This record gives sequence, C-alpha cells and structure tokens, in this order.
Amino acid sequence: MPAPLLRIETSTELPQQVDVVVIGGGIVGTTAAYFLARRGVSVALLEKGIVGGEQSSRNWGWCRQQNRDARELPMATKALELWNRFADEIGDDVGFRRCGLLYLSDIEAELDGWASWCRFAGTQGVVSHVLSSKEATERGQATGRIWRGGVFSESDGIADPSRAVPVIAKGVVQAGGHIVQNCAVRGVLTEAGHVSGVVTEHGELRCSQVVMAGGAWASSFCHQLGIAFPQASVRASILSVEPGAEGVPDALHTEAASITRRGDGGYTLAISGRANVDPTLQQLRFASDFLPMFAERWRILTPGGLQGIRAGHETRRKWALDTSTPMETMRVLDPKPNQSMLRDTLARGRQLLPALKAVEMQAGWGSYIDSTPDGVPVIDPSEALPGFLLAAGFSGHGFGIGPGAGHLIADLVTGAEPIVDPSQYSLARLKASSWGKVAEF
Repeated sequence: MPAPLLRIETSTELPQQVDVVVIGGGIVGTTAAYFLARRGVSVALLEKGIVGGEQSSRNWGWCRQQNRDARELPMATKALELWNRFADEIGDDVGFRRCGLLYLSDIEAELDGWASWCRFAGTQGVVSHVLSSKEATERGQATGRIWRGGVFSESDGIADPSRAVPVIAKGVVQAGGHIVQNCAVRGVLTEAGHVSGVVTEHGELRCSQVVMAGGAWASSFCHQLGIAFPQASVRASILSVEPGAEGVPDALHTEAASITRRGDGGYTLAISGRANVDPTLQQLRFASDFLPMFAERWRILTPGGLQGIRAGHETRRKWALDTSTPMETMRVLDPKPNQSMLRDTLARGRQLLPALKAVEMQAGWGSYIDSTPDGVPVIDPSEALPGFLLAAGFSGHGFGIGPGAGHLIADLVTGAEPIVDPSQYSLARLKASSWGKVAEF
C-alpha cells in the first residue's frame, strides 16, 4: 500500500510561460520551487503524479547532521535551519521537531567510527555527544538492556514525511508559484543550444531554465537529452505500527532496527541499508560505476525481482515527445514491499523495544531509493545543455537535506551566493573512480 500522505489540490492548467520549470514534486524539487518563488522568480513545479508521492513520503523523516558524510554535512546543517522556518513562513506544520537522534551499539568498531565522526564534527561547529555505557543505557532504557555506548545529537530532529512536502507545496503557491500535478514532462525544448521550454503531456511550456529533480526517474530522463547520469535504485521495505507504545524514543538507530515517531503517534520501523536490488537495463549500463558501492554494501543488499523493469523508471529506451511515456504509465512508484523483510523488521523492533509488542502493525510499503556511485547527490548546471540543472541521486538522504538542496538550486539558478560550496556535487566527479569515496553514512 502507499505510504500515508496528505493530498493537496493544485491547478490543472499550465501557465503560458515562466522563468523556471522544476520537474519533480519531491522534497528537493518542491523546496527549490519554494525558494525560487519567494525570490520573485516565475516558477512552475510539474509533477507527473502527486506531490510527495514517492520517496519523499516513504522515508524515516530524519533531519540529521549526526554521522553525515563530510560532503553533505554543510548542507545538512543549513537544512536544519531551513526546516525551522517553514511553519512560520507558510502558516502550517511540516511536523519538524528537534527531538535529538539517538544511536546505540555494542559493536566496538561502530562506536569507534561514531566517535571519530564526532571529533570531526566538532571542527565543523557541530555538537554531537559520545555516550558512555552508562549514558547510552540510560538514554536507551526503553530497550531494557545494557549498551556498550552510543552517540546523541540534540540539535537534530525529525519531520513528518506524510505532510512535509505537500505543506511546502502550499507555500510555493502562496509565494506566487505554479504547481501542476498529473503532468509529466516528456522532454526539453532548445533554441540555439539553450533551454527554451518543455514539452508536457498537456502541451508546451516556455521557460529559460529547467531543474530536473525527478528522483529515481532522473537518469532515464537525462538519457533522452544525451546526458549520462550514473544512477541506480534499490527497493526498501518499511512499516509503521499503530499509536499506543509508551516510553519509546522519538528517533532511535541500532544495527537491529531503527525507529521514528510518526505524526499520528505511531512509529516507523526499518532496518538501515537493508534493501532489494531489482535488476534493470540501467543498472547493467552503469554496473562498473557502482562496483565500489556494491563492494561496500553487498552484505545488506539482496537480489530482487522484476518490479524495477515493470515500473519503467530505469528504462534505457528513447521515447517520443508526442506519445505517452513511462512516466504517464507509472504515475507514482509504489513497489510492493518485501513481506519477509517486513516480518523480520517488526520482530527485530519488538525485540529491541518491548513496548512495541503492545501495538499492531499499521501499514507496510516499498520505495525506490536512488543513488549515485559514491552516495552523494548531483546538484549541477549542465555544461552540455545551458539552462538545464540536474538535482538527483540523493541516496536516501534527500528528505533531511532537501531544504538545503532546494536553497542551493535556487542560488545556482538565480546566480546568488551559494548557501554551500556546490563543487562537491558536480556530475563530472562521477567520471572518475569512486573507489575509496563511497559515503560511509
């Protein structure tokens, strides 16, 4: 079943012309449109399905600096500041709370890695506390066991995946932007080698700049433009339990399971990194690029089935602009979760937190998490196609850092001072080997 999601109504008609078209109504595309609209830029956000319908509503909801890769940490820090602003600026709640994130472990190597990260974070002005066995056990008292250690980041928090993106989309409209759902963008128009518009299933829309923030669909779309973007997706399986469990931390990570309090008082449960790999032609195309990623994470990835091929998001075929595309056939990626994985996750969660034995499973869903070969996103204006900017490959981190990414996109589009250094998010970096560069967290 789909993950819970607030549905919003938007315009059904395209504007005649805008300055910027943003493709994709996930957290990255929606926040980019939000910050552009608030700067007075004429912007249209076009979503083939529903706003927030894919990975942006199917994640844990964590907004963290804790254990973030050094290349993403500055953006994560800025994103937290931006998460704080939405409720006041929009007048509606995105479910953001700085509740702190708790990590617990009995594995010495894992604890050493976290401690090393905390030392690094201190040089970046980020406060994260290394917990002794006594401190970890006290903070993790809901588990009813003694822990060797852990870390706690009190300034980190969570937002509500079921409503965050739709609420921010309301903010786009409030600021004068346009949003059209159920409107797939089939391709990009050019004049003299520069972006001049887009072709949608409902007609043409003139613009001078395009932002591709299409998540798992980005590589197949870029393929239509002759742009090679190494991207691969894995299928995660997540569940929620009903409200009623008492004394459970708002956000807890362990090797066995991770848990997050939901807006309805229930909890989301998942096993970090555990996923199925559904083979596709796109994965075969970029197989060599992803060897370092596979070598690092093969123990937590298992072979999948044919869902990836059937979904069409990683197709390698070219499509015409005057006929239906795979994006119109599959409006919302809603893969079936792995039922065995859901059962294991629930069992692990209940073993970790006895209070969960008193509540029933509420829902389970699947999601395609798109990744780059090094686990760091691409946010980069195209050299081959002026006026086109790619923002994808967020590797499971897009929800938390999304506002920072959206702000950076708005900066690059308008020529403003970038909120963070964009050089580390270039597409060109992926032409080099990713051995030794795969994000650890």
